[in-house]
Amino acid sequence: MPAGMEQIFLLVAMFAVFYLLLIRPQQKRVKEHKARIAAIRRGDTVVTGGGVIGKVVKVESGEEVVVEIAPNTQVRLVSATIADVRAKGEPVKEPAATKKPANDAE
Repeated sequence: MPAGMEQIFLLVAMFAVFYLLLIRPQQKRVKEHKARIAAIRRGDTVVTGGGVIGKVVKVESGEEVVVEIAPNTQVRLVSATIADVRAKGEPVKEPAATKKPANDAE
């Protein structure tokens, strides 16, 4: 084998190792993070990029969410700034005013 072929083989092998150990796992983490951010709904507990923990009050659009970080303190965030979804909230239930009572005593 010529001397130049050994060097090319070594470079290809190093690139393959970097791809398998660094690039591919990072792409997988980014894909999972985008899926978690896209699935945010009201009631979820989230952590922002700055480390602020809050509860999602409203998802305004695909790009913005309203998060309550303290009682009566709400902030609008770009969804890309959310670093993690800590706890999934319960599904949104119907308002109590629209439900009919089960037994009428009249």
